[in-house]
Amino acid sequence: MNSRKAASLLAGLIISSVCSLTVVARDDPAALKMNDMDNRLIRVERLIDNEGLMSLLAKLDSLQKDVRELRNDVDTLQYEVRQASGRQRDLYLDLDQRLQNLEQGAARLAGPAPAVAESAGRGQLRVPGGTDQENYQAAFDLLKAGQYEQASRAFAQFMVVFPASGLSDNAQYWLAETHYVAQRYSEALAEFQTVIERYPDSRKIPDAMLKIGYCNFELENWDASRTALSQVVKNYPETTPARLAAQRLERMKSQGH
Repeated sequence: MNSRKAASLLAGLIISSVCSLTVVARDDPAALKMNDMDNRLIRVERLIDNEGLMSLLAKLDSLQKDVRELRNDVDTLQYEVRQASGRQRDLYLDLDQRLQNLEQGAARLAGPAPAVAESAGRGQLRVPGGTDQENYQAAFDLLKAGQYEQASRAFAQFMVVFPASGLSDNAQYWLAETHYVAQRYSEALAEFQTVIERYPDSRKIPDAMLKIGYCNFELENWDASRTALSQVVKNYPETTPARLAAQRLERMKSQGH
């Protein structure tokens, strides 16, 4: 019985000691500080683990900013291109409209076109003996001034005197135009076709094809007009001649041609 009591007493003392140590540990400032440091270390470890994600987010934000700036630059360039395209279209339409308006009052000028051989010896240019650029400009000034007969002779003379000029294709086109504004549509048609045949790489090809369609329209050659205008729309999309050709095709359709 004594040994049992001794064992029980020893067990009680051990349990009491453990509880006392637990209480002391909980209240010990050093132990509390250790727990606080451990918690702070855990938070730092979590931040370190998340650093890669934060770096990716920062890079993503920078890329998004760059994209916004590039989009603004693209929008600005597109606007400037539209403005420049609009100005060119307006200039072309203005000149074309002025020439078409002049057609209405040019019937009195109709008559046989002067022969190139005759005009070449008459000195019709304002700057005879000058450079090809000066002679071309003189002829073009006559056209702008509404002096179609003089302009016709001047451009014809230019073609004879400066056959190798880089302005020959333009001169041929405007020579055709002098006939067109004077309502000599058959002569104009032949001259516009010469632009196509003689200068296949000229920038005036779309305009010449458009005017071929116009001449055939005035001559009531409906199929030929439709063919020429359709080629302009197909071969030179998104250009002013293509838009004008489409408008004339719509007009033909509405008129039952």
